Amino acid sequence: MNDASRPDLARLSIDRALLARPRRRRRWTWAVIGLLLAVAAAWWWTRPRSVPVQTVSAVTTYPSQQYVLLNATGYVVPQRKAAIASKATGRLEWLGVAEGSRVKAGEVIARLDNRDVVAQAQSASANANAARARLAQAEADARDAARQLRRDQELFEKGFVSMAALDSAKARAERTAAGVGDARAMIAAAEATARNAQIGVDYTLIRAPFDGIVLSKSANVGDMITPFSNASESKGAVVTIADMSSLEVEADVSESSVAKVRVGQPCEITLDALPDARFLGHISRMVPTVDRAKATVMTKVKFEAIDPRVLPEMSAKVAFLSREVTPAEQQPLTAVNSDAIVARGERSVVFVVRNEQAVEVPVKAGIKVGDLTSITGEVKSGERVVIKPGDGIANGTPVKVASK
Repeated sequence: MNDASRPDLARLSIDRALLARPRRRRRWTWAVIGLLLAVAAAWWWTRPRSVPVQTVSAVTTYPSQQYVLLNATGYVVPQRKAAIASKATGRLEWLGVAEGSRVKAGEVIARLDNRDVVAQAQSASANANAARARLAQAEADARDAARQLRRDQELFEKGFVSMAALDSAKARAERTAAGVGDARAMIAAAEATARNAQIGVDYTLIRAPFDGIVLSKSANVGDMITPFSNASESKGAVVTIADMSSLEVEADVSESSVAKVRVGQPCEITLDALPDARFLGHISRMVPTVDRAKATVMTKVKFEAIDPRVLPEMSAKVAFLSREVTPAEQQPLTAVNSDAIVARGERSVVFVVRNEQAVEVPVKAGIKVGDLTSITGEVKSGERVVIKPGDGIANGTPVKVASK
């Protein structure tokens, strides 16, 4: 081999320094990984541990609940309610109310087409006036006949007229007196006919039977109204009204619990539509029969005062109380389980779970309502509080709500 080929052989040789570099890089990589694992293990063993705790919710309660003997559900029902119809048949010509309108007793709320009956009433009234005119004429004739009879009697006594003439005067006086009686009878008949015709007119005027509010409208202008709604495309009731001052709650009380309620018993009423309002009431009466299918007795609870927001058919809950409650006992209170209140130093506190930590909140304990104690402090209804927090629970302690 000549010297010219040696440089090529030199290029084919392995540089051992290059082989050593990957080994040094691998050693650094494993060292960094080992260091990270050591840091993670140290953090794992030294991190704060979450303490398992049992919690309950803070709730809104009312002092009046401690006097509840029994609860029942029902609906608000007006005790005076009417579907107003007409006794006459005709086409609805005018309707002066709509849903929600307030009406007074005797107020005209609708009118049927009454031109025919009005004409009949006017004719009957005219006949009555004519009868009165005939009476006036008969009375005038009777007065004239009476005067003539007196004159003939005087002349007869003096011998100037005959007995026949006197008898004729007497007969005329009697006829005219009878004519007055007949005229008066005719007036009575004509006035009765006029009143009957006016009643026919009144039947076409639909009036409110009592003060109330229109709940629904069943007919529109142009509809045919009949007393019994038998005809095709005809309507019976025009509107339905209710006396809102007669609203009561009809609640079903279990047959086995009837002994716990009595007429006059105080009650507290809550409505699903007005959950924050509580209304006082009392049992006005109990239906003296048992619903065989439901084994319940209907109890009617009267509101002490009607709130304008209360509407018919609202769902209601009735709490039957052992005694009357005051307005102060109907005010809402925030309450917690009594075991959630603990002493820390000279303060009473509860531990509220917020962001997976126990937050110490100073509170002031109030009255007891069953198993609950009312509190005042920075605790909201619905927040979770720790029951029986041990000495290991402090402000900021990580906690984990234990499953039941």
